[in-house]
Amino acid sequence: MLTPTRSLTLHAEAGKELPRVDAFEALYNIGCRPRHGEVIMIAGRSGTQKSGLALFWVAQMNLPTLYFSADMSAFTASSRLASMATGDTTEMVEAGMGAGGRYRETYLNALSGSRITFSFGSPITWRAVDEELEAYVELWDDYPALLVFDNLMDFEGAESDYTEQMAVMSGLTELARATGATVIVLHHASDKSWEAKSDPWAPPSRDQVKGGLSEKPELSLSVALDPTSLEFKIAVIKQRMGACDPTARRFATLRCHPEITRFTKLAPRQWTPLDTLKQ
Repeated sequence: MLTPTRSLTLHAEAGKELPRVDAFEALYNIGCRPRHGEVIMIAGRSGTQKSGLALFWVAQMNLPTLYFSADMSAFTASSRLASMATGDTTEMVEAGMGAGGRYRETYLNALSGSRITFSFGSPITWRAVDEELEAYVELWDDYPALLVFDNLMDFEGAESDYTEQMAVMSGLTELARATGATVIVLHHASDKSWEAKSDPWAPPSRDQVKGGLSEKPELSLSVALDPTSLEFKIAVIKQRMGACDPTARRFATLRCHPEITRFTKLAPRQWTPLDTLKQ
């Protein structure tokens, strides 16, 4: 049992803001403040680069990370990281690793500074989570700062069972409290709603996240990718300690570079004489 003053003293460090990523400036500008020790959900429809965003985010923060990837294979995840670090496409990384020699060395050297540890078991089980955490603590004598789970429906028994998904979210909250780690979990939004069909490149609103589970974390982000312009939109649909918009109509826009798993600020639009005439 803790008094309010003792609780604030003990957990002040956990509430600090996570390191800022330059590419996410637009997201910070709409009031998003991801913090240490929170459970954060990234939700979106199929094919919207949820995994790419999570991987880019944790790589840019460069904090000790344990990444449970049931959605990406080992080669896909590692080649994405090498692509992100070098600016070469994932196809170039694959060809270079196959060619060996200096090409292989280039990509291996690019990954040498990464602080991400992967676990690729599928489905994700709580036993595997416990074993991986025990091994991590044995190796580093500390818990990771970030735990990533890709994704919620890849937990054992949680493929379609709402009760099990709720249990997983409760377990992830308990995990964040016990370890002090920031937990990032990826989840799906409906592809069958009227909004998904009429405006597929807009971030899903809170009620479109499957199972209504976006209400559980401290911070829930809704994402969407326009495949023609490669504009990537992020809406804050739940934020316990800040502004949010459950409708997802207010969002930040980034530029997505899926071939190299990078995200950048959206460059200001250049005006042309034709734009002047339209006015």
